[in-house]
Amino acid sequence: MRILILTDLEGISGVCAWKQATTRDQASVYYQEGRRLLMGDINAAIDGCLEGGATDVVVVDNHGANYNFVPELMDPRAQYLVGQGRPSFREMEPFYRGFDAAMLVGHHAMAGTPDGILSHTMSSQRGDHYWLNGLEMGETGMFAVLLGDFGVPIVMVTGDEASCREATDLLGQQVVPVVVKQGFAAQYGLLLAPEAAHRLIREGAKEAITRVSQCAPFVLELPVHGRVRFPDKSAADGFRPKRAHRVDDYTFEVDFERACDVLEF
Repeated sequence: MRILILTDLEGISGVCAWKQATTRDQASVYYQEGRRLLMGDINAAIDGCLEGGATDVVVVDNHGANYNFVPELMDPRAQYLVGQGRPSFREMEPFYRGFDAAMLVGHHAMAGTPDGILSHTMSSQRGDHYWLNGLEMGETGMFAVLLGDFGVPIVMVTGDEASCREATDLLGQQVVPVVVKQGFAAQYGLLLAPEAAHRLIREGAKEAITRVSQCAPFVLELPVHGRVRFPDKSAADGFRPKRAHRVDDYTFEVDFERACDVLEF
């Protein structure tokens, strides 16, 4: 059984501040701490997958510029996908179709979630909101749609309480949620110690392997109608869409013929 792990940084255990997740200052001690914490959650998930019977695990760096892993800390039993100039998901389709299931490790809630730690959708700066076929989607939902186009179900999500709630509301109770923190403000919350979080992630991944047959790929009716709304006109003025067209001062819309294109507004 081949398992794909997609990672983000904001939902990692021990991370609660933007300065731990921002990639703009590579020398920042806070960002370097965030990278090390990321590796701990990743390795716990890998360990749980392999204990549960997975034969291959591939980990994808999906945060920021896609170069956040600390290579020497990666579990040597896994491979990882990282680097710059990433091809589109459509171009990578043959690769992604080779997996039986996916896990989202370190994810966060969508923009506007009151109890979400570091919550946002796509841009952590602007406060964008996205809809697909009329349903507001955070990044968890968008990746579920992408992977669903390739026939890959999501079986586990780790992050704060808000992100796990968002995932199970969208994908169903058969998905294993692993809560590693509870938010009280955007950068303030009740956090598990990383060691305790790693135990939960390891056990969650092991359990998720047993649920692969229960989890279906998340599929939307085609064409997928996408809409993005910006919080102010100046942000919308600065948007340079790949496919979308502007419908008012704040909003862009587009119809996607393939769900694997939904990140390409």
